[in-house]
Amino acid sequence: MGENYQVIARRWRPKRFSELVGQESIVQTLENAIRFNRIAHAFLFIGPRGTGKTSTARLLAMALNAPEQPSIDANPNTEPCQSIFEGHCMDVIEIDGASNNSVEQVRNLREECQYVPTGCRFKIYILDEVHMLSQSAFNALLKTLEEPPEHVKFIFATTEAYKVPQTIASRCQRFEFKPISEEIITKKIQQIAQAENIQADLPALQAIARTADGGMRDAQSILDQLTSFGNNRITEADVVKAYGLVSAEEIEEILACVERADYQKITELAERFRYCNFSGILSSTTKALQKKLTHLENPIEIAKTLRLLDIIIANKDFIPGNDLIMFQLILFRAIEASEQRNIDRVIELLQNLQTHSAQNCDDTPLSHQEDTAIRKKNIKKHGYARDEFMETKEEFTRHSPESTNAEPQMPSKKTSPSQEIGDLSQLPQDTQEKLKNLFNIEK
Repeated sequence: MGENYQVIARRWRPKRFSELVGQESIVQTLENAIRFNRIAHAFLFIGPRGTGKTSTARLLAMALNAPEQPSIDANPNTEPCQSIFEGHCMDVIEIDGASNNSVEQVRNLREECQYVPTGCRFKIYILDEVHMLSQSAFNALLKTLEEPPEHVKFIFATTEAYKVPQTIASRCQRFEFKPISEEIITKKIQQIAQAENIQADLPALQAIARTADGGMRDAQSILDQLTSFGNNRITEADVVKAYGLVSAEEIEEILACVERADYQKITELAERFRYCNFSGILSSTTKALQKKLTHLENPIEIAKTLRLLDIIIANKDFIPGNDLIMFQLILFRAIEASEQRNIDRVIELLQNLQTHSAQNCDDTPLSHQEDTAIRKKNIKKHGYARDEFMETKEEFTRHSPESTNAEPQMPSKKTSPSQEIGDLSQLPQDTQEKLKNLFNIEK
């Protein structure tokens, strides 16, 4: 049985366009191209691993070489569709760009293109990881790719589109394969588990989908592995244990500690997760933050969450799997970044303080023109100059209640001080005290 066993990812490879999940826009475009006979001579499939690039290339080859005419409903159990699906067709040639990247091999391919197919309508070349070709090989392919024989189609697939020369990409129809959502992956592997008589609860399947990171093939491989690990029964604890991950509740606990800047608790959590995969934990934390971001409305909270994401995303792929110190350091940096304030917001608060102080101490508040003049004078491209800042400080001191014996006027009932000043409490406590001392403001 071991010799004949075929992994889930191969057994469940889509045989029809209707079985390809998560790439609906690509499926629709290819189906319409076949239906209305608007078939290009070269295609470039771009996207992360396990999102269906090679499967789509085979489906397209099957559709173009359907027995009677090109059809999106080609029967995968008839010839030549079955041999194309299994990778045995002589007229559908799959080439690995990593091991066939020399200019001599491309020249051989260019010569073979001239021969008509033996049993199919089109001779189709599927070049996987095409970005691995050398520059000389790309140059040798240019002319043939631009004007190939009528019976030849090219399908290129790559995970690193930026390495494909623009001279190649511009000669192809480009299709972007997106990472597949966790919901779609969960639904698909749930279907597979039921068909394979695998007992897996929903939290376990969701944990598998999170671990797969947008790749359907990865999710199917993980399901296959955990089936052996759990003897045909999979729980969330099995996924966490096998892949060194943490539960969704523990991810929420990490986020809560970061948001309230609880350094001590983060240190304790890091010790608890010492033998876990820290890179995977940070990836799950990133997804939780992205999900949270879609529900935020407060601009300050949105900016804070974006700063958290920026730090974690920039560092999560460079952390060794079990580097405890680096894990803590990334979270500490994220806390510090989230506490930073936008300089424009600080300047706006200072100007509101100036206007409010002048209105409380002088019966004649600044006119709109005077206020605008002060703004233009004090705000420059790179912030305050030192001499202008000192002038502003002196002006604040001159108008403050301590330098004038007049009783400060209370604001009118229609407008509260917080509405005129802005929310000063948004600033850290130490910043508030410094501003009050600097401008001699007591209230």
